[in-house]
Amino acid sequence: GKTTTMRILTGYMPPTAGTARIAGHDVTADSMAARQAVGYLPERVPLYPDMTVEAFVSFWAQLRGVRRPKAQVEAVLKRVQLHDRRRTLIRNLSKGMRQRLGLAQALVHNPPVLILDEPTIGIDPQQVIEVREMVREFGSAHTVLLSTHILSEAEQVCDRVLIINQGRIVAQGKPSQLRQQLEPGEHLFVAMEGGHGSAAAVLQNITAVAAVTSVEGGFQVRIKPKHDGRGAIFDAAVSAGWRLTEI
Repeated sequence: GKTTTMRILTGYMPPTAGTARIAGHDVTADSMAARQAVGYLPERVPLYPDMTVEAFVSFWAQLRGVRRPKAQVEAVLKRVQLHDRRRTLIRNLSKGMRQRLGLAQALVHNPPVLILDEPTIGIDPQQVIEVREMVREFGSAHTVLLSTHILSEAEQVCDRVLIINQGRIVAQGKPSQLRQQLEPGEHLFVAMEGGHGSAAAVLQNITAVAAVTSVEGGFQVRIKPKHDGRGAIFDAAVSAGWRLTEI
């Protein structure tokens, strides 16, 4: 569901249900404003091999209506470390440099949001390190949403991680929180309703519970080894006036 989500957010695919917003703009009702707020790097970057690096980014600057495009193109090429290759034909670039060029076209209109689909796929290890460092740096000036199937990459680059399985968010949180969920102990999905106060607080106060993470529809709960998590959760929910709907 990663790529499908990104296609919806970037306006390439209409949602069949629900809504999505980019910088406050509905991607369906206010599509043009939402798209203008996004810089998008698809998994396979469409490039024109007979154009130079500079000409390609200038072309995108014109499409995006960038003011003072020459200065902006120069700044972006420096930012992705391609300024010294600005007169090189795209056909002569390595895969890693082509990926950086894709980042340049996504950045050229200085959008508040960057959406990057598998930004390090298929490039050599040294280029992977460099691209990850760039993406991390971009986060200081842009909101960056990236997809990856490499958990170590998410841990190195991201401040917050969502794990999707068959279109459903099964875990989310800081990388350190998700790492805790991978530690020994039983893992349970818990859904509760009908009580007062915070359901998360009820779960966190259970002695047998090691960690609680809010996920879609409920909570991901890690139980301490050698503890009866299910019984403890049931007793705590009943005592606090909550009704368990799923465990």
